[in-house]
Amino acid sequence: MANYYSDHPEFDFYLNHPEMKRIVELKERNFADKDTYDDAPVDFEDAIENYRRVLDITGDIAANIIEPNSEDVDLEGPHLIDGRMHYASKTYENLEATRKAGLWGISMPRRYGGLNMPITPYSMASEIVSAADAGFQNIWSLQDCIETLYEFGDEEQRKKYIPRVCAGETMSMDLTEPDAGSDLQRVMLKATYSEEDKCWYLNGVKRFITNGDSDIHLVLARSEEGTHDGRGLSMFIYDKRDGGVTVRHIEHKLGIHGSPTCELVYKNAKAELCGSTRMGLIKYVMALMNGARLGIAAQSVGVSQAAYNEGLAYAKDRKQFDTAIINFPAVYDMLARMKAKLDAGRSILYQTARYVDIYKALDDIARERKLTPEERQEQKKYTRLADAFTPLAKGMNSEYANQNAYDAIQIHGGSGFIMEYKSQRLYRDARIFSIYEGTTQLQVVAAIRYITNGTYLGIIKEMLEREVSDSMTDLKARTETLVAKYEEAVNIVKNDADQCKQDFLARRLYEMTADIIMSLLIIEDATRAPELFEKSANVFVRHAEEEVNGHYGFIKNFKTEDLEHYKA
Repeated sequence: MANYYSDHPEFDFYLNHPEMKRIVELKERNFADKDTYDDAPVDFEDAIENYRRVLDITGDIAANIIEPNSEDVDLEGPHLIDGRMHYASKTYENLEATRKAGLWGISMPRRYGGLNMPITPYSMASEIVSAADAGFQNIWSLQDCIETLYEFGDEEQRKKYIPRVCAGETMSMDLTEPDAGSDLQRVMLKATYSEEDKCWYLNGVKRFITNGDSDIHLVLARSEEGTHDGRGLSMFIYDKRDGGVTVRHIEHKLGIHGSPTCELVYKNAKAELCGSTRMGLIKYVMALMNGARLGIAAQSVGVSQAAYNEGLAYAKDRKQFDTAIINFPAVYDMLARMKAKLDAGRSILYQTARYVDIYKALDDIARERKLTPEERQEQKKYTRLADAFTPLAKGMNSEYANQNAYDAIQIHGGSGFIMEYKSQRLYRDARIFSIYEGTTQLQVVAAIRYITNGTYLGIIKEMLEREVSDSMTDLKARTETLVAKYEEAVNIVKNDADQCKQDFLARRLYEMTADIIMSLLIIEDATRAPELFEKSANVFVRHAEEEVNGHYGFIKNFKTEDLEHYKA
């Protein structure tokens, strides 16, 4: 019987990464829970074994329930009945299976009913669910929102809401509005405090809200009358049990049909303030979005894996001119590139997740006691690394998912264009990944300061100092040649006073950065596990050479007056 965890040894490889020891040590507080909770691990090996058990259950449910349901869910989609959203029939089966298996509130502390798992194995579970059905992954992975409530809510709110999510209640983040998409400073949903009722009331409209009729909502609203920017926005908790919100419309989308995207109308909806007023966008949404972007990176890797699986299986089975098409260079070139992008993308996903795990665990410890000077330095280091790597992980993996889904259809030929084949659904599902939770263009904006201030270059040079296996020395040397061109390109752009030119060339610098970092990551992975990654390392570095050399030549020869050729 298929299992989307045990069928892929890459997961165990990343679970056994050297940094996992520090992550488990911080997350488990030196295994203090073992005397209170029967399911708490007693040591590092026990913790990793716990994660494996959860992932094995996830892999079984994904392969044998969620994936078999995915076609029916895609065809049926959610329904709007009397102002309420109803999932596709088989989505309820998926929800019931994951609830019975205890796959909710995965990262939350045990005292609230959670599993206390780090973000890294949780991201693996997210990838696994996405490989089965990216639409359902959206519903399931929005349990992430509870991280923001845990970090910024008070203890009364934690006790009230977190156990409900751990029991399987759903969540959403209600941010965007008809006139406020990526520009969240324009949010105008009104929050008014009632002295008489001692609570807040929300009024207005939210649009493009994923899983919008969820049980518990985090809502960005304008609490400061007369303001028109981010400083007037606060974060609120809305409980569906209190009423006051109706679903006006469910969007008819190209893909991820199982994931309802709703337009919501708030009419005197009772809500609780989460954290402090005026910090909704400046602090809380930024934390919420970073978690969501890591989730989209995991979702993207899951679909990249599914697309590769479909392309590979078809290429082995399909014959032309009495030969399986997998033996044609044009086909195995596509498959090799798909696998290389999948492996390199997965590598940066879990590197980013490990960075997030360390800084978040230290943030959590800081709520209980004062950090030591060494811990504060560690916290600062890993916060910066996580902030730098998240836009690379989200942006590149979402693009790779689109490219791999496209190539899977191409390998299928005309059959890939037929609705009966799964590859068309993967293609439709993948298209949103580079748009929602911050477009790829916005990931470039988030990353560019780390390019121009030398953060990425410093990381790259540190990575170049690490030892690699004999079989990887040539690839490392070739990557080092790319670094010199990258540094020159960064300096060319940075030293130019024309801001428009800098903005125009930013996407190329972003891709150069990601290509080099992912090359070095996959080389390190191939050093530790050549049987898993050596082929992909060879293919990906060659892919990086194509892109980096091309971008280098473009940037070096680009002149300000060339911008006129691109303007409409």
